[in-house]
Amino acid sequence: MALEIERKYLVINDKWKENIVSESVLKQGYIANQPNATVRVRIAKGAAYLNIKSATKGISRAEFEYQIPLEDAEQILEQVAEQPFIDKTRYKVRWGNHIWDLDLFAGENQGLVMAEVELDSEDESFELPPWAGEEVSGDPRYYNASLVKHPYSKW
Repeated sequence: MALEIERKYLVINDKWKENIVSESVLKQGYIANQPNATVRVRIAKGAAYLNIKSATKGISRAEFEYQIPLEDAEQILEQVAEQPFIDKTRYKVRWGNHIWDLDLFAGENQGLVMAEVELDSEDESFELPPWAGEEVSGDPRYYNASLVKHPYSKW
């Protein structure tokens, strides 16, 4: 079983821009969005993925991801997925010994900027960057699956 262990933080300044490794625009939609599991389709850099995640327990959850044909993903997003979509630009940002995912949200979640670091274990130590503010790992409002139903712009 694949296991995702991540910690999420709100971003409080632009100092992360000094350490960008890569950038990509993501579009994702949810085809199942239940408390015990989510199923989403994501398109990024001309590739498409089907992703299944269990409910989060602490900072961990089961995660399975499979590449699917781009044309299928586009049809799923148009015909099946819940709207609005999650639109964001993801930056890979190096800090310490980790590469962080830093997301600038667009659309109905415009103004939200979050960073997450994936860990190998729940007790793994890492260096907190100066652009990381409040930790929101355990706050379900900040889950992408929640942002579809309750966009940041409507809080």
